[in-house]
Amino acid sequence: MTSAEKPPVDRLLAIMARLRDKENGCPWDIEQDFSTIAPCTLEEAYEVVDAIQRNDMPGLQEELGDLLLQVVFHAQMACEQKLFDFDDVVRGLNDKLVFRHPHVFGDDAASSSGDVMKIWESRKAEEKALKAKPGTLQSILDDLPLALPALARAQKISKRAAKAGFEWEKTEDVLDKLIEEAHEMKQAIRNNDIANMKEELGDLFFVLVNLGRHLGIDCEDAAREANYKFERRFKGMEAEIAHRNEKMAALTPQAWENYWQSQKTKEKKSA
Repeated sequence: MTSAEKPPVDRLLAIMARLRDKENGCPWDIEQDFSTIAPCTLEEAYEVVDAIQRNDMPGLQEELGDLLLQVVFHAQMACEQKLFDFDDVVRGLNDKLVFRHPHVFGDDAASSSGDVMKIWESRKAEEKALKAKPGTLQSILDDLPLALPALARAQKISKRAAKAGFEWEKTEDVLDKLIEEAHEMKQAIRNNDIANMKEELGDLFFVLVNLGRHLGIDCEDAAREANYKFERRFKGMEAEIAHRNEKMAALTPQAWENYWQSQKTKEKKSA
């Protein structure tokens, strides 16, 4: 069997090993390590999400391949250091999936997604306890990755804290806290205290995340959609301004507002 006839995953692993070959490989690939590839891994994950949100299925196929490359790249580097290899990664994933789904592969019962989540969290807690070092104090926040986007990590932090009982009684209480933090931001601005402004802005973000959690809204999704909406409207304004042969730098605040409202009206009519 030639290399081209190998099963696709085997051929992929062989290609990656060749790229990393110290004598005959690619100079760029050879120079990389876990830390230099990590940002690429994050970027590829975001591009997968972007393709999904644009409903670009050919693009999704390509981006999933790029994301798989990141897994293979990390596994190859680990194999070279005799840490683990790609098969170890897959075996670990297989074992985890079976362990976390006793309602499918065992005798547990689950009749709803809520039941499944309870089982999933219980099994994750068991895994965490097994990995814990004896005599160390464990926190429910210990295993949250630092590299998560800040809003997503804040939402996970607040969700876990709420499960422990540290929670507002109702959504209106979160809004009251948001107003309180806004007043504190105003005071920091009046005092021209940059460090305090940064702190208060962070507090505002965190309370907004909690508001999203109370409303059952994923804050990363909400922020991403707001970005898309602003980008769409701004591009619409650019086109309209160019059509009228006007210069953006010469527009007054009121003219900008008129263009913005024009884009909103167009969206409502086309909805």
